[in-house]
Amino acid sequence: MNLDTIPDFLAEQRDAAPADLQPLFMSFEDYWERRLWHQLTEALVECFNQADSAPQRIPLYKTFVSSFADKINQLRLVTLGLSAASQCRDDQERLTFLTALAEKVNKPASQDAFVYATVAVASVKLHLEDYDGARKELNEAERILDTFDSVEAVVHASFYRINADYYHAKLEFASYYRNALLYLACIDLADLTPQERESRAYALSVAALVSDSIYNFGELLLHPILDSLLSGQHEWLRELLFAFNRGDLAAYDVLAGNMSKNALLHEHKVFLYQKISLSALTETVFRRPPHDRAMTFATISHETKVQPDEIEHLIMKALSLGLLRGSIDQVERVARINWVQPKVLDLKQVDGMRLRLREWDASVNKLGNWIEGVGQDVWAA
Repeated sequence: MNLDTIPDFLAEQRDAAPADLQPLFMSFEDYWERRLWHQLTEALVECFNQADSAPQRIPLYKTFVSSFADKINQLRLVTLGLSAASQCRDDQERLTFLTALAEKVNKPASQDAFVYATVAVASVKLHLEDYDGARKELNEAERILDTFDSVEAVVHASFYRINADYYHAKLEFASYYRNALLYLACIDLADLTPQERESRAYALSVAALVSDSIYNFGELLLHPILDSLLSGQHEWLRELLFAFNRGDLAAYDVLAGNMSKNALLHEHKVFLYQKISLSALTETVFRRPPHDRAMTFATISHETKVQPDEIEHLIMKALSLGLLRGSIDQVERVARINWVQPKVLDLKQVDGMRLRLREWDASVNKLGNWIEGVGQDVWAA
């Protein structure tokens, strides 16, 4: 566009803008004429963040922003481009727009902006169900991210969010769980709406439960995102997670009726019973002091409420998954456990540990008194 026509273009856009945005349009021309690129960028970002600016974002970007795109921070340029792309007619138009934007910022000095735009391209391809294309874009973004010493949090957040969305679409639960938690670590939860927080907590909870490689929910149980399920229609899911963490089969039986509300949980119902049985086993071992972890199958069955004929297979499964370490005496039907995987404790479990520490303290004092009593001559010497 001829630069001489920019003032006329801005005047037209100002007249078409809502009254509360018109002062910003006046500042655009002022900053542009004075070549104050940083201030101009910030004013544009402020304008694009206003919902009322939606109809004008694309013309402003294509006609005005493009005229000085090389003079401003390229990450901010992508930010403006993403806002404009949200107003494209359909995903195909949006894909074309964002692909051109990614190519424009693909320079050695602006690889962070290139990653940001590439992830946006992957998001559109994901929405178009082009999973191979989305994966290719995400792999490229990840390769570049791994070369950075540091990068803006917004870039990492966008990558982890779309990467999580990809794995969610592909039903790869463990990868989704890990990337979704990394996304939450890059943002302020207050920036999410209550509905978004509840949706994230719900999806994370389901993924943690149905994954065949996640048996420790510590990060999720301690994360404030889980509180968004309180006092809502999905509160039972939060309670189910805590029941799994403490291996509470009785609570599981009470809450299991809710699993029909979610297709994935209902589909994995048999697996979920096996999973909480494993949790019940590790909890039984954890509650015992280290010197008392040789347990008969009958004792394990009694304490875990698991059927006796399932105990040996349950222990073997726990050993193979690395949840326990030890050995099984199949003749005597005894399991000797010498290690149990650490996990997050609830208040009841912490109280149990407190009692065990008190018992240990008492036994140490008792041993000390006995040694003092029988070894008086030795100590005197």
